[in-house]
Amino acid sequence: MKSIVQDRYGAAPEDVLRLAETERPTIRRDEVLVKVCAASVDRGTWHVMAGLPYPVRAAGFGLRRPKYANPGRALAGTVEAVGADVTGVKPGDEVFGIGSSSFAEYARARADKLAPKPANLSFGQAAAVPVSGLTALQAVRDRGRVGPGQKVLIVGASGGVGTFAVQIAKAYGAEVTAVCSTAKTALVSALGADHVVDYTRADIADDTVRYDVILDIAGNRRLSQLRRALAPRGRLVIVGSETDGRWLGGTDRQLRAQLLSPFIGQTLGTFITSENGRDLIAVRELIESGKVTPAVDRTYPIDDVAAAVRHMLDGRARGKLVIGVQAPTGGF
Repeated sequence: MKSIVQDRYGAAPEDVLRLAETERPTIRRDEVLVKVCAASVDRGTWHVMAGLPYPVRAAGFGLRRPKYANPGRALAGTVEAVGADVTGVKPGDEVFGIGSSSFAEYARARADKLAPKPANLSFGQAAAVPVSGLTALQAVRDRGRVGPGQKVLIVGASGGVGTFAVQIAKAYGAEVTAVCSTAKTALVSALGADHVVDYTRADIADDTVRYDVILDIAGNRRLSQLRRALAPRGRLVIVGSETDGRWLGGTDRQLRAQLLSPFIGQTLGTFITSENGRDLIAVRELIESGKVTPAVDRTYPIDDVAAAVRHMLDGRARGKLVIGVQAPTGGF
């Protein structure tokens, strides 16, 4: 089969990712073999590819060299085969979810990390959902506890997680203010944001509005600035954090937030996304109800995965970047 392969860690996708012919993966008893129609790129793709910050390697991705064939994880496709212990999924089912080395024609996935593909999405759109959609749902629903009438500020609203978070917060009845760059304001407005702040022209903490919930999605804003914009009993959810640090990579801000939180009225915290089929179904229901639609920037062929990762790293992506692997009837 065709697959992206990676022999070593490296920060530049052009240097470490290449297309090759490999053997189909062998599944375990609790796994599913998926014929991949499409996959997608997210910030985690780079972390797994680069092995940075270093704790990523200790988390099971390989200490000295990559454990997995390629850094792809999100996917959409059809079930090719199932393990002996798998129930509720059968060959031919259309699914989406999280697997292993998904930048390939076939990929392994645990059955409990898959769900039926949303009926109203193409495979390409569905592949954009799993990692970013789950992160956004859990940030809004579980950590932010967003409810009707609340004022919610989303920093980094035009990225993969942010575009989902804007729509999910609106679906939960919030008044949403989205923060992004000038070139992306039209996108977040179209997603339903009530207010849009261009961070190149305005300060998110201008003392005119205090927010019940703030989601800082890889924005790396200072805690003092975020707290100034947060209501006295508000909740700050830090969803990722990006610096060049090889050991912490920005997670020191998350640690400081959690250490400070018990001593103040505001709740400051972060979380690790739980990858599970139950929440994939919850996102699927929001999508099929018309409340959430994946914002896909563009689709790259499988032999151009490195260019897709580069596009994301350069900060040019508006929403999600999809990798077309095997075109189904009707296209991606």
